[in-house]
Formats: sequence, structure tokens, C-alpha cells
Amino acid sequence: MINEQNKQTAFEVVKNTPYLKLLGIELVELDPEKAVMKLEMQEKLRQPYGLLHGGATASLIDTAMAFAVIAALGTEQKATTVDLTVQYLRPHTDGKITCTAKVLRAGKRLLFLSAEVVNEQGKLTATALSTYTKI
Repeated sequence: MINEQNKQTAFEVVKNTPYLKLLGIELVELDPEKAVMKLEMQEKLRQPYGLLHGGATASLIDTAMAFAVIAALGTEQKATTVDLTVQYLRPHTDGKITCTAKVLRAGKRLLFLSAEVVNEQGKLTATALSTYTKI
């Protein structure tokens, strides 16, 4: 389980990771139950129809899930994504989206996670399920 010092380290990691900086992903909340991250729409993240690219949404989800794993297991135990299934429910055009990721079950080797993404109006834009393996 994550402690206060590790929580602060997690916030710094997000701020200093080049890929997350490129996308503009922010860590909002981290506790043993969940990780909450945000992504603001930027021109560079639009696909040809002007919508948020699905890959940016998937990156937000996968990152939030990774931090939910860290919050649940602590920083000593490492884990990585085995699979990620995203259901895109509503297109996103402007403003921020928020992803809340939770560990549903942590077994000896595998962890099962879920995530929900909402827009600024609180409407569900995507859901996801994922499996992580401890390494």
C-alpha cells in the first residue's frame, strides 16, 4: 500500500515523464482505492475528424491503471500491462476528461482493473478493463 512519501514521488514521476508531459496527463488523486488522472484536449491530440484520438484516451487509462497498481501494491512491487480493452462510448472534442482507475482484484501474479473516463459534464466517455502481471 502506498504511503505519503511514495505518493509525493508518484506526483513527481508524472510531472517528469516525457510521454506524460507530451500528452499533458496530470495525476489528481492517488490513494489505496484508486488513481484519478486528467487529460486536457489539445490540438496535437486531435484525430482527422477533430475528436480526441483514441490512443490518447487509452494512454490516459493505462497510465491511471498503472498508478492504481502502485497505490495498491506499493512502490517495491512492479507490474506491467498484459491486456487492455477500451470501450469508447462518446466522442470528446473539448475540455478535460478524467479517468478513475481501480484495482478490482490483486492475486499472487495477476491484477484485474477497471477504469471509467468522464467529460467535464460528468458524462461517461469510455470504460476499460485490464489485466496486469507482477514482474
